[in-house]
Amino acid sequence: MQNYRIAPSILSADFSRLGEEVQAVLRAGADWIHFDVMDNHYVPNLTIGPLVCEALRPHVALDGKPAIIDVHLMATPVDRLVPDFARAGADIVSFHPEASQHVDRTLSLIHDEGMKAGLVFNPATPLDYLDHVMDRLDVILIMSVNPGFGGQSFIASALPKIAAARQRIERYREGSGREILLEVDGGVKVDNIAAIAQAGACTFVAGSAVFGAPDADGGYSGAIGALRGALPRH
Repeated sequence: MQNYRIAPSILSADFSRLGEEVQAVLRAGADWIHFDVMDNHYVPNLTIGPLVCEALRPHVALDGKPAIIDVHLMATPVDRLVPDFARAGADIVSFHPEASQHVDRTLSLIHDEGMKAGLVFNPATPLDYLDHVMDRLDVILIMSVNPGFGGQSFIASALPKIAAARQRIERYREGSGREILLEVDGGVKVDNIAAIAQAGACTFVAGSAVFGAPDADGGYSGAIGALRGALPRH
């Protein structure tokens, strides 16, 4: 199993001071910065794009060491955006198979641009796409809410889906020797992160659970520490 990673989603951050927010969560112990891109077509919301990613890139670092920018594209068509995010400094780009006319080609494009590639599964999207592209994947992202808005509650039926994705990853690893990260996004909180990890996830997107943490409870450091402390020991 991989080491655990906490990836705060800036969808829940204060947009008037994103640079400061990113720095604050990295100092508080975040591993990645999760960057949600919504286009008001694939999902009913409009957020941020490559220009904001490029502006944030210098801030996504701690003690001079760059941290991972994990871009989640909830947009269509995706191929047009991939080169823009590569130039903006993204490290990982994940997309929904429904948003690409040719999933394999999009994964190849992401790799050709020098980034890691991920595939995202909505609650109602079957894992069958994995049958054909495991050799192209670096990340599998399971949505435990319907995408489009932050602050939603975790959908419990995501747990068996996470477990099924983990089984596929382990079978692939045994045959190939290559690791694929299993990420979960949506309603991740202190009271369910252990169950999500036990189902097989190693990377956890947390938005309101981190950026909504009250100062009285330790703020961002307290929130990330509590999430990490609730995880089962390897």
